[in-house]
This record gives sequence, structure tokens and C-alpha cells, in this order.
Amino acid sequence: MKKALLILLAILPLSLASIGTTVKHAAPTKIDQGSLWSAVYNELNLESIGLRKEVFDYALRGLQKTDFAKSILSIVDLSQPSNQKRLYVIDLNMHKLLFQTYVAHGRNSGELMAASFSNTSSSFQSSLGFYQTLNTYQGKHGLSLQLKGLERGFNDNALSRAIVMHGADYVCEDFIRKTGRLGRSQGCPAIANAVSKDIIQAIKGGSCLFVYSPNSDYLQKSTFLL
Repeated sequence: MKKALLILLAILPLSLASIGTTVKHAAPTKIDQGSLWSAVYNELNLESIGLRKEVFDYALRGLQKTDFAKSILSIVDLSQPSNQKRLYVIDLNMHKLLFQTYVAHGRNSGELMAASFSNTSSSFQSSLGFYQTLNTYQGKHGLSLQLKGLERGFNDNALSRAIVMHGADYVCEDFIRKTGRLGRSQGCPAIANAVSKDIIQAIKGGSCLFVYSPNSDYLQKSTFLL
């Protein structure tokens, strides 16, 4: 009896260690990961810097519909005017706000506010929805980032329209002081030259970009938000 007890006591720590190791290294489920990411909103106090919880929740909902290579989420909130810093770049796994800055909309989408959207070539309007960031290239605006639109009928012509993220001199506070708004692009989410390289390098290669507006047609028909 004493010998059997000694053997049991010798085996028990190994068994417990094995169980502990399994639990420690178990990958989170998609539901668990979503809960962790949702907590980032309050942890970073994103409401205080202008990002509404509803917009953040929409972005997370779409993010979880597709497997992206990176846990970095970029949100362009076009419910805000262009003279506000309405681009948010968030590292969800690190629980860190990487950037909050200005971003332009298409010239035919509106002046201060973006109100009209299109997926059509030469419309010079912004396109709503979820995008996957691709590769970088050197273009007429310097370092630029290709974007693949993931939503049929809303932004899936992004590549053929050459809708990319790039730097632009009309995205700056000096332009806002003179006109009350940013300059406008041909439909691209253009950002300030001063931060364009850093942002593009951070989000390139398979992260999620969500361009939002409270547009009833998009909100009712987007399969990413259902």
C-alpha cells in the first residue's frame, strides 16, 4: 500500500504539469478572440478620441468574417468630417492605438463630409466596406499601398480603379486652416505625407481596412455586417 502511494505521488506532478501545459498553450477560439478584441475599445478609451462603439463593433464583426494575416485593424470613419482625425489604426493583439490621423475622401463624395459613394471607375468617389491590404509600390505619390475590396458591389473594383492608400500634400492642418476641410482624392483614402510611410509599413501585407459611413444601403446589404 505504501509503495503504491509513493508511485502515485511521483506520477501526479507530471500529470498536472502536462495538463497545465496544454491549457497554457491552447489557441483561443474565434469567440474568445472576439471578446478580447472587443475589450480593446474600453481599454484604449477610443470613445474619448472620437471613435464610436457602434463603428468599432461593425469593424470587429466584419474582421471576424475573414481570416486576415495581421491583427491590425484600420478604420476610416466617414461619419466624421474631414477636418477631424478619423483614421484609427489599432493593434488588437497588442492592445495599442498605433495611429490616429487625418484621411481624405473622394472629391465627388462631398466637401467637408462624405455623403456619396461609388464602386464605379472614374466616379472619383470613395467606396465603403472592408478591404484587405496588399503590397506596396512606388507610384506618382511615392510609397503607396494596394487595397483589395472584399465586398461585391461596394468596393470590389478597388484594384481596377487603382484605389490605394498614399500620401498627399492636401492632407494637412495647413489645408484645413485655409479651407475648413482637407483636400480630396480621386477616391483613395489619402493620408498625410508626414505619416504615410509609417502607416503603410504598419498595415501592409494582409491587414483589415474598414471604410465606414452610416449609409443605409451599405448597412442593410453588406454581408460582412449581417
